[in-house]
Amino acid sequence: MTDKNNGHDEQQGRLRDGVDSVVTIASDAVDTSREKARELAHQTAHVAETNPLGIVAGGLALGALVGAVLPRSQKEKEILSPIGKRLGATAVAAFAAARESGKSEFQNLGLTKGGAKDQVKTLVQNVAGAAATAGKAAASAGKKELSHANEQSAVPTSAA
Repeated sequence: MTDKNNGHDEQQGRLRDGVDSVVTIASDAVDTSREKARELAHQTAHVAETNPLGIVAGGLALGALVGAVLPRSQKEKEILSPIGKRLGATAVAAFAAARESGKSEFQNLGLTKGGAKDQVKTLVQNVAGAAATAGKAAASAGKKELSHANEQSAVPTSAA
């Protein structure tokens, strides 16, 4: 009977060791998962802070993808078809009105295609002229500084 009890105790000991080992592994896995979740949350918060427009664009893209993948029901087609047609017509009309308004505004300001080319040409010439003047001034200042440095090195120093 003692041998039976020893065998039973031995099995219980091994079983306890196995359970302890599983608990330790599970605990480590939970800790690792928590740490990874924290890191991911910090990275996500950092991205959201540094690039909020990227998050919005990603959300819009994801929404568009989901909307494109999901099939439309007959009811949606019945309800949304007239709205889509009206939105399309309104967008075309708005674009045409904005284009005409923009053209007339540019003409009122004297900004025609040829006028804009002339203004850009004048701007480029002025920038080039300013760069040339700045270059000449820098060269002149450099020559003066070099001349001054040569004069200083040519003056003999007096011995005390």
